[in-house]
Amino acid sequence: MQMPKPDAMVLDRKAAIVAALQEVLPKDAVIHDAFETKAYECDGLTAYKCPPLAAGLPASTEEVAAVMKVCHRMGVPVVPRGSGTSLAGGALPTADSVILGVARMNDVLETNYADRMIRVQTGRTNLSVTGAVEEDGFFYAPDPSSQLACAIAGNIAMNSGGAHCLKYGVTTNNLLGVTMVTMEGEVIEIGGAHLDPAGLDLLGVICGSEGQLGVVTEATLRILPKPEGARPVLMAFNSNEVAGACVSDIIKSGILPVAIEFMDRPCIEACEAFAKAGYPMCEALLIVEVEGSDMEIDAQLAQIMDIAARHNPVEMREAKDADEAGRIWLGRKSAFGAMGQINDYMCLDGTIPVSALPEVLRRIKQMSAEYGLDVANVFHAGDGNMHPLILFDANKPGDLELCEAFGADILRLCVEVGGCLTGEHGVGVEKRDLMSDQFAPADLEAQMRVKDVFDPKWLLNPAKVFPLDVSEERRAG
Repeated sequence: MQMPKPDAMVLDRKAAIVAALQEVLPKDAVIHDAFETKAYECDGLTAYKCPPLAAGLPASTEEVAAVMKVCHRMGVPVVPRGSGTSLAGGALPTADSVILGVARMNDVLETNYADRMIRVQTGRTNLSVTGAVEEDGFFYAPDPSSQLACAIAGNIAMNSGGAHCLKYGVTTNNLLGVTMVTMEGEVIEIGGAHLDPAGLDLLGVICGSEGQLGVVTEATLRILPKPEGARPVLMAFNSNEVAGACVSDIIKSGILPVAIEFMDRPCIEACEAFAKAGYPMCEALLIVEVEGSDMEIDAQLAQIMDIAARHNPVEMREAKDADEAGRIWLGRKSAFGAMGQINDYMCLDGTIPVSALPEVLRRIKQMSAEYGLDVANVFHAGDGNMHPLILFDANKPGDLELCEAFGADILRLCVEVGGCLTGEHGVGVEKRDLMSDQFAPADLEAQMRVKDVFDPKWLLNPAKVFPLDVSEERRAG
């Protein structure tokens, strides 16, 4: 008997998988046409692309469980996907995988103001969570720059933060409970509408696990009353290092602003051309925002501006009304779009001790000259979450590889000074082979044993987080 050709075997397997998925999902919720699956071939890290075998778009936890049971039975890898805004390749598929997208799961399931919580399906966008409660005087604190588009599912997977995480914390500090589907299709509940459930901190394990342990379909989130007021101040400086030293001094003083954002000249120029926010042309600027009553805001800003004055700022501009506050934030909120209009770039997210900011900014500038690639810096300075944007030409042979090498050196520098590889973007494919620079073999083994418990066949989000050779060996059994 003649064996079918490999490509025919692949097509037969794909047809069988698609047919099995169509038995548990509506036909329009199974994407398998080669042209249509290209929409899922990459996420926000567009340097890497690979169309999946198929994509399933369930609308409920029950449908997610059904899809997972099919894929587990047939040995099909599953790549969970929220809105696809990951900047680390967290939702990059493999050719043999099924994308499981939660975009259709965007309902608000419960709102409880007395207990300050909201329960949502995880396909709901970050900003729309606040949108569901703001008329009643509440908000959801984590605010990634992509909050208009990014999904709660991805926020949980990557433990996302945002400009206001200095005061309110990142996703893990605002996540109370989840409904999660395991690779075998079992639905489990972890945490709930209360603080600190008893027993093992499984919620802490799930948040930031990058889709390695299960698919989170529902989330119970902490919501907070809106502050009485908020006001930002813009401060301009003659060098990155001086601005970094100012940040360090503000934090050391004991004042807790709601946000401290940093932008350097290349980013300022791009943002000004794009958003026309009226920023001063300087080497570096800080946006510092505080909250509270008018009296509290006045007192805090007076202290902050006194600290800044010791660093000889070029300009200090305190917002006098909501319009001025909006303009101060306009450029910062437009930063990534503005940079994308003028150049290809890679956005990193290494995190460092705040006291190391001046030194790290100086060394990044040195590396930039050595590699011959420009860098624009824009980041959450208050908690040391760096976002250097390395500019390169995607159409120039070798430029991407040079950019990646430069980025790896910046991330190693973050680890060297006592920081870590990622603050909120996750490891994904971008940093998986740098994990050994931060973790000893025993540390990585401990992490992989956790995955062994939740996903023994290593079918969830393959080729991510762990060094590729190690994870492929684990998957092979």
